[in-house]
Amino acid sequence: MEEVRLQKYLAECGIASRRKCEELIEQGLVKVNGHIAELGTKVKPGIDKVEYDGREIKLVSKDYTYIILNKPIGVVTTAEDQFQRETVLDLVKVKQRVVPVGRLDMYTSGALILTDDGDFIYKVTHPKHEINKTYTVTLVGIVTDEDIEKLRAGVVIDENYLTKPAKARIMKIDSEKKISRVEITIHEGKNRQVRKMCEAIGKKVIALHRAKIGNLGVKDLKLGTWRYMTKKEVEGILR
Repeated sequence: MEEVRLQKYLAECGIASRRKCEELIEQGLVKVNGHIAELGTKVKPGIDKVEYDGREIKLVSKDYTYIILNKPIGVVTTAEDQFQRETVLDLVKVKQRVVPVGRLDMYTSGALILTDDGDFIYKVTHPKHEINKTYTVTLVGIVTDEDIEKLRAGVVIDENYLTKPAKARIMKIDSEKKISRVEITIHEGKNRQVRKMCEAIGKKVIALHRAKIGNLGVKDLKLGTWRYMTKKEVEGILR
């Protein structure tokens, strides 16, 4: 059982916000296994006995929904769109109030997770967790080994930001049509990052598809279709 910070556990139990729960701990109102807790205490849900103001606090389990969608081009990654464009929620119609985990721009297709699990969203989108996203990119021009090495080392985008080292490889080169297809894997989430990285090596993107989030791919899904994720897949993303 994974340990969690006491204030987070109390907040998930519905006691108060995390910040307020920190205050309650500092006021000596919270006990763990019979002892007054201190800020920084960690607990194992379901194992440690947690009490607040004299009563035991237990986490009520919730069944969250996790969905993987193969987003088509032309659909926006938002719950509502002010311009009345088709959104991912027009494709994924479930009774639960799921939201997209991160974003794919309107002209990018591929893997997108939707869920109602706020903690999962935080872990997947926060840079410190370094969850890989793998993209297939079709470019104008012939990509060289030197271009690939630049992507692997990091390139400057947005005038002064140096991207973290990426995985990159050439998948196919069509010398007659003068186009290249490459695979790029990153764990950052800067706005339009892959497109900007390709621009930094002097190549224009003509098609961009997110093939995988972690090890979760969308080969089994037609564009515009979705399915529920398995427990193993959810755990695999967070591992």
